Amino acid sequence: MSVDGFFDSDAPRDGRRSFASTEALVEALAGSLAARLRGAIAARGSATLVVSGGRTPEALFRQMADLPLDWAAVTVTLADERWVPPDDPDSNEALVRRSLLAGPAAAARFVGLYTGADTPEAGQDACDARIRALPRPFDVVLLGMGEDGHTASFFPGAANLAAALSPADGRTVQAIRAPGIRQPRMTLTLPTLLDTQRLLLLITGDAKRRTLEQAEADGPVEAMPVRSVLRQDRVPLEIFWAP
Repeated sequence: MSVDGFFDSDAPRDGRRSFASTEALVEALAGSLAARLRGAIAARGSATLVVSGGRTPEALFRQMADLPLDWAAVTVTLADERWVPPDDPDSNEALVRRSLLAGPAAAARFVGLYTGADTPEAGQDACDARIRALPRPFDVVLLGMGEDGHTASFFPGAANLAAALSPADGRTVQAIRAPGIRQPRMTLTLPTLLDTQRLLLLITGDAKRRTLEQAEADGPVEAMPVRSVLRQDRVPLEIFWAP
């Protein structure tokens, strides 16, 4: 499939939607996610949202923060986290707290992955207990993708990548270290991320569109770990893209 034809209309096609701008994407997706969370709250009295970090999600979070929603019934957690304290500028928790958990959305409950342990390996059991305590399936899991083909903290060449993609012990989280990654990470495992009602992949820019096309071609999952999400058939994947 050519890049030019990959996202060739604003209409949904095979779970893919393109938008003329990031602003248009953010507005549409924020409304869609809020509607999903409202539906879950109406059905069960609560909702759980799993999010990723990055510049594009930050704009989405700011849009969502002011939307009318019973935020006190919403639990927010992370798909992955750098192993740094919440006051570190690289912390995904810090990003979520300043951009999403503000205004009306400050009433939401947040469950972080960083436990304060010296290493993610040392904090793995405590983090696993936190995630295991959340109701599942999640209502929404929002993922991003890097130009190297990673998603969550599934990085090419990462130590424990196989354990993160297919945990033998049923663990919900996995400590991750990878070449070229400054901080070690904690990530939800693939089966945990797929235990959701709605799975989204949010990407922007032509470079990431080309990366996505490469990931959809033949090749090992280990080379571009986002393939683990693209090739699974447990839950439909929705892809949102803007230039």
